[in-house]
Amino acid sequence: MNELITDVKSLEIETLKNLKNSKANNTLRAYQSDFKDFSSFCTKNGFSSMPTEPKIIALYITNLSKTSKFSTLKRRIASISVIHRLKGHYLDTKHPIIMENLHGIKRTLGSRQKAKKPILINDLKLIIRALDEEKKEKLRNRALILVGFAGGFRRSELVNLENDDIEFVDEGVKILIKRSKTDQSGEGIIKAIPYFDNQEFCPVIALKEYMKSKSETKNNKKIFEISDKSVALIIKRYVEIAGLDPSRYAGHSLRSGFATTAAEFGAEERNIMAMTGHKTTQMVRRYIQDANLFKNNALNKVKI
Repeated sequence: MNELITDVKSLEIETLKNLKNSKANNTLRAYQSDFKDFSSFCTKNGFSSMPTEPKIIALYITNLSKTSKFSTLKRRIASISVIHRLKGHYLDTKHPIIMENLHGIKRTLGSRQKAKKPILINDLKLIIRALDEEKKEKLRNRALILVGFAGGFRRSELVNLENDDIEFVDEGVKILIKRSKTDQSGEGIIKAIPYFDNQEFCPVIALKEYMKSKSETKNNKKIFEISDKSVALIIKRYVEIAGLDPSRYAGHSLRSGFATTAAEFGAEERNIMAMTGHKTTQMVRRYIQDANLFKNNALNKVKI
């Protein structure tokens, strides 16, 4: 009997490890940060945060809705649910008191996010030319921005690129993404970026030049040697130097810029998704819709 109890405890420990390993470290940190905020709310109001109950979640998101976006409310609920699972507790996040409360908040506030602007072709040219102001990290930042745009990269994908992930070929460069947000099992995808006709804005040439200069001075296997937060700061810096409003752009602006630009030039939905790694069409179709706002506008047929 004692052996059976020991085996069950071992299995429970192993199961908790598997649950934790099913999520990327950055994702787990985000969940824990969200749960910390929920715990603070519970402590302040005399509630139990672990385990909690649907009524407490409903009160929490009502309070949160005063200062946060609707998307934040949904993410916080998901985070609380995941942390409960990791601790071995069940939480019914589909309970009517939570769902009806969410629907009511949605009707009051609306659910559309105020998205950051995509970096489009003309923006990209301004930003790359603004790099002339830079001396110390010009080659790195030029490669980072051009490759980030051309490959529709997430920040986390860019900062985790290693030397062995890069293969230059006659047509351009093949870049292996070992793991990403939508590929947590690590199957990997390869992004192919061809040479651009305009060498000033060619990501392949920019990456080649940077890696050559880097190999002469450093031996770090990470290509860009920066954090994902640094990607956003670099973009904001050069956006401002280029005369654009930095508050309207973020690290995601490279990725959304690629998708929107590709859609403007008539790229098919499936080809955009193959590059960005999106698993569902919802977000990609939003980029396509934005790209076609003026192209397919009914007012184009109106002559005044």
